[in-house]
Amino acid sequence: MAGDELQAVPRRHPWRVVTALVIAVFIAKFVQILFTNPRFQWDVVGHYLTFDNILQGLVRTLMITAASMAIGILGGIVLAAMRRSANPVVSSTAWTYIWFFRGTPVLVQLIFWFNLSALFPSISIGIPFGPQFFEFNANSVISVYVAAILGLGLNEAAYMSEIVRSGLNSVDRGQTEAAHALGMPGWLTFRRIVLPQAMRVIIPPTGNQVIGMLKTTALVSVIALPDLLYSAQLIYNRNFNPIPLLIVASLWYLLLTTILSIAQHYIERHFNRGQLGERGGSEGRRWRRKDSGPLTPGTEGAGR
Repeated sequence: MAGDELQAVPRRHPWRVVTALVIAVFIAKFVQILFTNPRFQWDVVGHYLTFDNILQGLVRTLMITAASMAIGILGGIVLAAMRRSANPVVSSTAWTYIWFFRGTPVLVQLIFWFNLSALFPSISIGIPFGPQFFEFNANSVISVYVAAILGLGLNEAAYMSEIVRSGLNSVDRGQTEAAHALGMPGWLTFRRIVLPQAMRVIIPPTGNQVIGMLKTTALVSVIALPDLLYSAQLIYNRNFNPIPLLIVASLWYLLLTTILSIAQHYIERHFNRGQLGERGGSEGRRWRRKDSGPLTPGTEGAGR
């Protein structure tokens, strides 16, 4: 009847229950395998989890990650500025760099830098076709650590340049023009207007790149750099227990990536503050209209 009120009837979703039960069964089976299969050798895992060689490899992994990302971020900023340049030579050079380093596997680049002395026995600095001011032996300059940092860092710069460029391009050019019309200088416009807005686009993929770089450092084991994975490999080559040592390395990688993910979350929240939808902020309040009354703050969807 016309005067009757309509009542919402919740829709049944039987397949959701079935899916949840299937997932719960698989999780229970996985937990059972973890705790009942003696081949995991959890006592060996616990023994080597804080082993000196493992911790030293962990420190090297962190140092390589930090150094490679520093090169990648700085190089990415320079390449992004070059790509945005009106000079065709500058922009073409940046495009060629990005094309080459994104088009070749990072493993190949690591091996190339490690064997650079086979191509250049000596490294000299001077005027082309003219006098040379300094000359170094390639084997003494390009050590295994330098080869790892250069291989990872220069490759990362190609990806970071696209991230930085996309962040800068996401800011409306009209805001820059408006700031200049108000008499704001270029550096202040970039720092106060462009960069804060671009960071909301730059930070999430950069955080993902840092986490990816942490895991990519495992590739340096091919050039015999004793990082976390290679340190575990050296141990299980002696005691013939590869599974427990690989679990040790995996647990450390999981712990570090979890810490980085948490840090990324808080950094993203810092740069996203003041946007609509942020909880706890006055700008993020959602409004609803009551049946008879003005707009009042409330929860979206309430009263519908």
